[in-house]
Amino acid sequence: MKVLIIDDDADIRRIAGLSLSRLGGMVVIEAAGGAEGVRRAAEDPPDAILLDMMMPFMNGSETLAALRAQPETALTPVIFLTAKSVQVEVERMKALGAAGVLIKPFDPRTLAADLRALLNLPAD
Repeated sequence: MKVLIIDDDADIRRIAGLSLSRLGGMVVIEAAGGAEGVRRAAEDPPDAILLDMMMPFMNGSETLAALRAQPETALTPVIFLTAKSVQVEVERMKALGAAGVLIKPFDPRTLAADLRALLNLPAD
């Protein structure tokens, strides 16, 4: 399974990437922002996308809209990875078309399993 992580925080990308690749056996692609993520997703379409909600220049909502507008990622499951944990915000993200929401700080030991659960995939 190939996962694209779009987050402006290099530490989050590194920790999530290591967690998904080393513990989850996934192939990880990274992007430091929305525009880069949309471009990378078109060039090398992932099976799923972890998307930060609060980023400069192009936030998570705008990035999701751009991903949905391009044929390569129109149907790719997107999971928001965000510090916004208020239920109203979580429901709003799901209403935008997200497959799910994972809250920061996340547990690196369970991130791969949490991602698979949101995607209704069997545990590895």
